[in-house]
Amino acid sequence: MGRIRSEIDDVARRFIEAQKVFFVASAPLDPAAHVNLSPKGHDTFRILGPTTVAYLDFNGSGIETIAHLKENGRIVLMFCAFQGPPDIFRLYGHGRVIELDHPEFADLAAHFPAFESLRSIIVVTVTRVQDSCGYGVPLFKFEGERTQLQAWARKRGADGLKAYRQEKNRKSIDGLPGLSE
Repeated sequence: MGRIRSEIDDVARRFIEAQKVFFVASAPLDPAAHVNLSPKGHDTFRILGPTTVAYLDFNGSGIETIAHLKENGRIVLMFCAFQGPPDIFRLYGHGRVIELDHPEFADLAAHFPAFESLRSIIVVTVTRVQDSCGYGVPLFKFEGERTQLQAWARKRGADGLKAYRQEKNRKSIDGLPGLSE
């Protein structure tokens, strides 16, 4: 354990692709501002190459990761085993935000299933892959994905989601710029 890699090898790939949940952390440059940590689920993560990954970013009440990436690009993604051998993998890198109207959006979205609640795709250039033991991570049984987010998005419709993003996702809690839309 504790191996550092410069790219995602087959061992890391197999582990990462087997996980049902991952976590995303980002921070603004201002040390007095808020660090962000968000859980992610569903079929929303893809390894696009040995140093490139992407994940779908859904509508939500916050915009912290996007604001932090637009400010400084720093991001870390963590995958930990809640079943099976106790492993943790962290992907450190620099992220960029691909919003719905971005020229790359359609090509990237083709790698994923369609989700109505999608607001952007986060692409990360991985600079460090590190594994460690997960001895302190408890065992949990995966029961299934929650359905509430997609039901909420369907109920709002495209125009309602756009209005929601304009109201809730323009600025981070620290006042950094969020979505352009």
